[in-house]
Amino acid sequence: MLSESSSFLKGMMLGSIFCALITMLGHIRIGHGDRRHQHKHHHLQAPNKEDILKISEDERMELSKSFRVYCIILVKPKDVSLWAAVRETWTKHCDKAEFFSSENVKVFESVNMETDDMWLMMRKAYKYAFDKYRDQYNWFFLARPTMFAIMENLKYFLLKKDPSQPFYLGHTIKSGDLEYVSVEGGIVLSIESMKRLNSLLGIPEKCPEQGGMIWKISEDKQLAVCLKYAGVFAENAEDSEGKDVFNTKSVGLFIKEAMSNHPNLVVEGCCSDMAVTFNGLTPNQMHVMMYGVYRLRAFGHIFHDALVFLPPNGSDND
Repeated sequence: MLSESSSFLKGMMLGSIFCALITMLGHIRIGHGDRRHQHKHHHLQAPNKEDILKISEDERMELSKSFRVYCIILVKPKDVSLWAAVRETWTKHCDKAEFFSSENVKVFESVNMETDDMWLMMRKAYKYAFDKYRDQYNWFFLARPTMFAIMENLKYFLLKKDPSQPFYLGHTIKSGDLEYVSVEGGIVLSIESMKRLNSLLGIPEKCPEQGGMIWKISEDKQLAVCLKYAGVFAENAEDSEGKDVFNTKSVGLFIKEAMSNHPNLVVEGCCSDMAVTFNGLTPNQMHVMMYGVYRLRAFGHIFHDALVFLPPNGSDND
């Protein structure tokens, strides 16, 4: 009797493991029979300054006006101090920024998603943004409240990218056969990617509301699964030297690591000069970043940027 019970338990465990593997493969190994899915991941780089200088001044001014970035920030009530810091700092530089909360919060204005499941919040936020703003913005940037973003650097990076093409970019991570953009570094979708994603949100077989039957998949992996069905693939964003511009850590942590690993090249070994995001910041660190990026100036030093991105109308940005 004991041996029969033991055999039964072993069978149950093996069966559960087998189901889990099938579930994972079902989500990750997608579309190998479709030629448009035979896409090799590649790295996207920012344009060279020399290329920008070749553009006439009138064309540069037109370019600066044509980039419209809508910022989505996913928040929960426990993030209220971070929420306040994000509102007071970098989101002023978005063409429009809206906060999407897991529940109604009286302290700050937000769009209530009525769920604390991060994947459902992300889905609903993308659908809301597409339905309401598809004709007003050509790029959509999603962030967490622990992040600091430099929108002008994002616009510069996107300068030669066509939003009518399916772009999905940020800091990429590989998990098995799935390559995805980490939400920790911020996620950028072009309007074409938003269209394709929106077309799949109502098809559970291709873009399910829940991850696997055995365990949940993180929201950024879920997004990659859905986009892969639509022929949209993750791209790693880098500067002209190959350094990441979407960062999943704070500046302080990068400097600390550089001091340990490259003590003679701390600055060079730290971060890109054209960094778009840093993550893992406290509210005070966000205000310090705002001071360093936008307010601190060396008297008498004139910057010769090839392009200027004008702030949105009515903005009180720095």
